[in-house]
Amino acid sequence: MRKLFLAAALCALAFSPVTVSADNPIVIKFSHVVAPDTPKGKGSEKFKELAEKYTNGRVKVEVYHNSTLYKDKEELEALQLGAVQMLAPSNSKFGPIGVKEFEVFDLPYILPDVTALRKVTNGPLGKKLLTLLEPKGMIGLAYWDNGFKQMSANKPLRTPADYQGLKFRIQSSKVLEAQFRALGAVPQVMAFSEVYQALQTGVVDGQENTPSNMYTQKMNEVQKYITHTDHGYIGYVVVVNKQFWDGLPADIRGQLEKAMNEATDYTNEISQKENADAFEAIKKSGTSTILELTAAEKTAMRQAMEPVYKEMASRLGQGVIDEFLKETGGATH
Repeated sequence: MRKLFLAAALCALAFSPVTVSADNPIVIKFSHVVAPDTPKGKGSEKFKELAEKYTNGRVKVEVYHNSTLYKDKEELEALQLGAVQMLAPSNSKFGPIGVKEFEVFDLPYILPDVTALRKVTNGPLGKKLLTLLEPKGMIGLAYWDNGFKQMSANKPLRTPADYQGLKFRIQSSKVLEAQFRALGAVPQVMAFSEVYQALQTGVVDGQENTPSNMYTQKMNEVQKYITHTDHGYIGYVVVVNKQFWDGLPADIRGQLEKAMNEATDYTNEISQKENADAFEAIKKSGTSTILELTAAEKTAMRQAMEPVYKEMASRLGQGVIDEFLKETGGATH
């Protein structure tokens, strides 16, 4: 039934004439799964503001936060079928549709800091990855940051042994599955919108996420401990339906590209502050204890995750891993 609905929406889109009238504007539905007061949420609203401004109202952007339009597993299918025009999925989500190279962003400790990240997303390697999306019916417009991930559970997590046997929620990513298996944990794929309840009811024991996602989804209220690990990164690729984008008048497309570039700068500038502020808010709330690892504990975590690189080489391609490492200088050792 869902696919029939999406197919019908695609047909409606395909046969709708493109208009440039402010009285009958082009509508862009921009769907995402996180809260409006996260970096991605604020970035989508900034794009809406700028897109409508630069096109003098000839484009209307409808932003749908918190999975109100589509959930995690439905998003990309909806975009490919044309039922929604724009998304900002996490890098992990492209693996299940056959663009496995984006899962390289999930490798533990491959991105040591924001400077290394920018060398990828603003450089030739980032552009090369975006071209892989076009055969899937979408165009990659930009990379948006969320930030670096921390671990949480209802028990202290300091050493790899502390993860043994715990059930951890993950995004759909073979790399993340391998990461938690390397720690002796049990990975469970689950939609972002379902995580709070799963933590609350004990369906899963822990999760990994950025502080802004944890705080806006109130995960800290159902997790006693958060360990400051910075072991991984969550970022998004803003994608648009290729048929829709190619069908836009050239001047409209140019104005939207300008809006997207400025919204990207805005989003990536605020992401670090949003996460720092969220971490402080969690500390002040007293609901979760923040744990800082010693140098020896950090080394033990890196060493425990080192086998993930070798295990994932056949899936991601050793070439893309090597290109990443050359740009970032990151790794588990």
